[in-house]
Amino acid sequence: MLPDYYEFQHSTKLLSGKFALENIPAELHMLGARRPMVLSDHVLSEIGTLSLVCDAVQENGIAIGAVFHEIPADSSSAVVNEIGELYRKSGCDSLVAVGGGSVLDTAKGVRMLLSQKADDIMELLGCEILTRGRHVPFVAIPTTSGTGSESTLVAVIRNAKNSMKMEFISYYLQPDVTVLDARMTLTLPARMTASTGLDALCHAIEACTCLQKNPISHAYGTAAIRMIGECLERAAKNGRDEEARLAMANASTMAGAAFSNSMVGMVHAIGHALGGVCHVPHADAMTILLPHCMEYNMDMLSDDYGELLLYLAGPEEYAAVRADERGAAMVKKVRELTNRLHDLCGLPLTLKEAKVKKEDFEAVAEAALNDGAMIVNPKQVDLQDVIAILERAYE
Repeated sequence: MLPDYYEFQHSTKLLSGKFALENIPAELHMLGARRPMVLSDHVLSEIGTLSLVCDAVQENGIAIGAVFHEIPADSSSAVVNEIGELYRKSGCDSLVAVGGGSVLDTAKGVRMLLSQKADDIMELLGCEILTRGRHVPFVAIPTTSGTGSESTLVAVIRNAKNSMKMEFISYYLQPDVTVLDARMTLTLPARMTASTGLDALCHAIEACTCLQKNPISHAYGTAAIRMIGECLERAAKNGRDEEARLAMANASTMAGAAFSNSMVGMVHAIGHALGGVCHVPHADAMTILLPHCMEYNMDMLSDDYGELLLYLAGPEEYAAVRADERGAAMVKKVRELTNRLHDLCGLPLTLKEAKVKKEDFEAVAEAALNDGAMIVNPKQVDLQDVIAILERAYE
């Protein structure tokens, strides 16, 4: 059924497939850009991924104005402000970001800073408060397949003064162009391939089942689930499988567009809290929590989860399960997938493996209840409910 009202935006142009990188100069030309600033991190600079992109960009009259490749894994407002100043001094006219979630979110922050003519990104903190401002052309090139930052209207940036992670939400954060090229993820280790892929799966499942779900986010989400079911293990087992790598890049982008336009739920609320209180990596938290939170929501979402079994398991397995048992079968399928990936590359399956201490459970639960993602979870959650989920996820 259609919701009474919903909004959906995915205005980013996608370049996906063979030689996608080589089409960037033409896209920059169409955006009126000739002197991009390229953003990345130290690792991608060291292994040659950044050079591959820079070589592709510098064609047809495009000259790179500046390169900043020291974006840390946990980027901050100070880094955003520093890059903004360098951009202005270097006479750049656009942004090309190469990296994972931290690099892409940093680029979004720089774009906000420049478009709003601000000196400090923290001046712009808020949810959907920005007007478009000055247009700064932005090309995103993801090197992981999970965060979906290349297609979302969200940027998470740490406040350098108090180390709190802050969310910026605006329809003007989506890149003009996203480039999905298998060459960007061929060197991604199996463990990171698995964890980021499960992060994308969680995005898609929650986008399809939260209170703000809508038919378009559902279409993106279910397509992502199908690709993840078919290709995640292939990509983790054989990193040189270009077909599987490209499929996972597409799945991440579609799952990002889905949750960016519907929202997530309690898995992310508790996961954000585990990251803040216990410093559990986000994708690991999603891996551990997803089946436990699905079981908690089962009495409200059995039919919805049952429908998603079709996309994760395929039509034959779906048809072989009774309609009233498909929701439970979907959770079982998720557990089987995470267990196989655990055996393959050591992905953590319990909070104990993730070094979480039980004495932190109450603080995690309190933080989770104050997380915005909890508002759209279909089933109401209280402090003891979260603690009970953490207990079940511990070992």
